[in-house]
Amino acid sequence: MTDHDPAPVTVLGLGPMGRALAGALLAAGHPTTVWNRTADRADRLVERGARRATTVEEAVRASPLVLACVVDYAAVRAIVEPAAAALNGRTLVNLTADTPQRARELADWAARHGVDYLDGAIMTPAPTIGGPAALVLYSGPERTWQAHRATLAHLGGDAEWLGADPARAAGHDVALLDVFWTAMSGIAHAFALARAEKIRATDLAPYARGIGNLLPDLIDDLARRLDADDHVADVSSIASAAAGMAHIIEAAEGHGIDAGVLRAAHAAAGRAIRAGHGDDDFSRVARIYEQAAA
Repeated sequence: MTDHDPAPVTVLGLGPMGRALAGALLAAGHPTTVWNRTADRADRLVERGARRATTVEEAVRASPLVLACVVDYAAVRAIVEPAAAALNGRTLVNLTADTPQRARELADWAARHGVDYLDGAIMTPAPTIGGPAALVLYSGPERTWQAHRATLAHLGGDAEWLGADPARAAGHDVALLDVFWTAMSGIAHAFALARAEKIRATDLAPYARGIGNLLPDLIDDLARRLDADDHVADVSSIASAAAGMAHIIEAAEGHGIDAGVLRAAHAAAGRAIRAGHGDDDFSRVARIYEQAAA
């Protein structure tokens, strides 16, 4: 192998995302070793040139760079901890979703066992991997990132290093998925409410997209306000937002539709109002959430 040959990589975990990762590495010419508890998930990758390992230790020893992508960090630890000796001196890139605290704990475990560690957050679905639309965020020691960034770039799209704190990628992940799943829950709830009023979901959808188009500017404005601690309302207030939420809750529950998610949001707005911030911009609600966590 010359300095310009693609480096060997191992992929642990062959769910849809793990298979996509391994496929992108194979397409880029990397000698790719794969392992999964259910061995036949590797069949198509083996047909494309991947090497199937029968044990985790065998898989790890095959490559200086090991990617793990499974259901959660408990599963990662169950896989890699028995193979700690084999991992010593190698780099583990954990592309599994979980909490920032668990990212710190796994990074500590890796350091104690002589394993270089990067934590990663895949922010786009499996079909994007290897293509220009992929986005993967990484955090951990810069030297480790620099050593493997060329290989990780073959997973496609943007590969961004967020800093040395190993939990930073997971922190971005949980916050961004909070946006996504809260929004998806709101959309599902909106369609349920519309259908209760005999409005077809497809009839509502164009107007729902219009609401969605408002969000980019609102996200930027709210972020600016939070970083500047500027909550002076210039368009609408928390009090007016709370009144609108109350109408939605009443309409939904009048149809027997669970309004628990919006009731939680309404309760946070209510806490802000009771604290004397009813005339503030909605950005103040983020501070109310922070206070509740303190």
